[in-house]
Amino acid sequence: MSKSLTFAEAIQTNLSRQPPPLDQDTEETAAGKMAGPKPRVINLSKREGQGYGFYLRVEHGEEGHLIRALEMGGVAELAGLKDGDRIIRVNGTFVDSMEHSQVADLVRKSGMSVTLHILEKDAYKSAKAKGVNLADPQSGQSQPTMNGVSAPAAKAKLCYLQKSSRGFGFSLKSTKDTHGIFMTEVMPGGVADQAGVKSGDRIVEINSENVESLSHDQTVQKIKAAGDKVMFLLLDEDANKFFKSKGVRPSVAQATVKHLQHKPRIVDMTKRADGYGFVLREDPKHPGHYIGEIDKESPAERAGLKKNDRLVAVNGQGIDKCRHEQVVEKISQQGNKCSFLVMDAETEKIYNLGDVSPLLYWEEMRGSPPGYPEHEAEAIPALAAPVPADADHNPRLCRLEKTAAGFGFHLNGIQGAQGQYIKEVVKGGAADKAGLEDDDIVVEVNGVNVEKSMHEEVVDLIRKSGDTLFLLVADRVAYEHLKARGIPITLQLVNKEPSTDDPAPAYTEEDDSKDAGSDNERPATPPAETRSRSSSSSSSSSSSSSSSASASEEDRL
Repeated sequence: MSKSLTFAEAIQTNLSRQPPPLDQDTEETAAGKMAGPKPRVINLSKREGQGYGFYLRVEHGEEGHLIRALEMGGVAELAGLKDGDRIIRVNGTFVDSMEHSQVADLVRKSGMSVTLHILEKDAYKSAKAKGVNLADPQSGQSQPTMNGVSAPAAKAKLCYLQKSSRGFGFSLKSTKDTHGIFMTEVMPGGVADQAGVKSGDRIVEINSENVESLSHDQTVQKIKAAGDKVMFLLLDEDANKFFKSKGVRPSVAQATVKHLQHKPRIVDMTKRADGYGFVLREDPKHPGHYIGEIDKESPAERAGLKKNDRLVAVNGQGIDKCRHEQVVEKISQQGNKCSFLVMDAETEKIYNLGDVSPLLYWEEMRGSPPGYPEHEAEAIPALAAPVPADADHNPRLCRLEKTAAGFGFHLNGIQGAQGQYIKEVVKGGAADKAGLEDDDIVVEVNGVNVEKSMHEEVVDLIRKSGDTLFLLVADRVAYEHLKARGIPITLQLVNKEPSTDDPAPAYTEEDDSKDAGSDNERPATPPAETRSRSSSSSSSSSSSSSSSASASEEDRL
């Protein structure tokens, strides 16, 4: 016998019965018992302001929800999605029979990561022709991947709820023969629903306190005592099975923060000769390291750093236990570029409520902390060739103006590895007209040196360049010639400087005499004529093909 309670004071519930879940199997037939095809399980993870890099479409004459117009170098393409692939499930929900708008909404609401069950075009059509029941959870499963790499184990999830005039929008349920207290009757569009809570989620913690051993009534009282704001640590059905099978007690350290609407921010900066342009300060009344005054038009301002932000990590390394001078030294040791993890005051309060480390956000967005090794380790697209006597050993500065078809090239590289080069230059496209050639090695993007940057970082820089993109490149022969002689590849080596009407972004070598985070002297305001990286949004290259069939609906994701 099950016990269910609706809160009159603390929780406003949806009293009407909810329809059966959208992934409920239809009536099983003999054909439905046939062995189904094995879908690919792909976890896509993006960063703030970034899309997944594909269009979701339904097309006349085609069944299913189709992957189209994959963005070259985008998250979806890197993960191995192909044009014409069909989406079968989104975050475990069977979607093949759902409306296009419902599927697109599921993807959008998934936050910074989404899990897709994918069938290749021919496998999908074959299964449909044979009447295979694709909703059958017993259909073959493959090893999940995260952006093309084996995916991590199932995670708990953190959900922050702030009560509205209609309450929290859920009820609790406990069953005599089942351990735990579960969410039920989650009101569509309510506070809980928008916070990522799903019916069937099991409650593990309330405001950082483990409640697994509490009774139903005690759990209700804990939620009421929390007032208008509560942080839940929850397990969905898959995560609950996983932790139970491993005999592991779930904790915040094994949770995803993707559902938390207030998020820390990752601020990527490239230092100029006069520093980053901000003050790092300490506040005796508040432990921690905080951002003070920020210079106008400085790298710090352009990157989105805000006054009174709390600095919690430098290049993925937590600094809460460091003294002020140690943090300043850590920043200065990063070379000419640095990534900060910062929080505003409201985000800090929410994370503290659940005793959540903001480094969990860094791990989900960036994985392990990025490294900027001092030794040269560039990835070269091909083996060295003999250098012709008359070879031009100078790099080239190419200015690309984006067209409706994009920039017209493919950025080639290995995900998680350094070294990027140009491939598949479209004849007559923006890259071709700017003088880019296949196998050109990318040295700078809009004045930022990217020789030691990861593929995803370079793609992100290109995407943010807007409609005009400056690339400093060198062909393979010139690149190897200059590297062999220890000559830095910079703008100064270009034979012909660009027109003064359209200046290229300035790139300055590191000046060790400037302390980015000094508490004694603020860096000077950057000269007005110096340009920094742009923060506008664009794709890295041209989109791939779309179907010739007329499309009735599509959504960019």
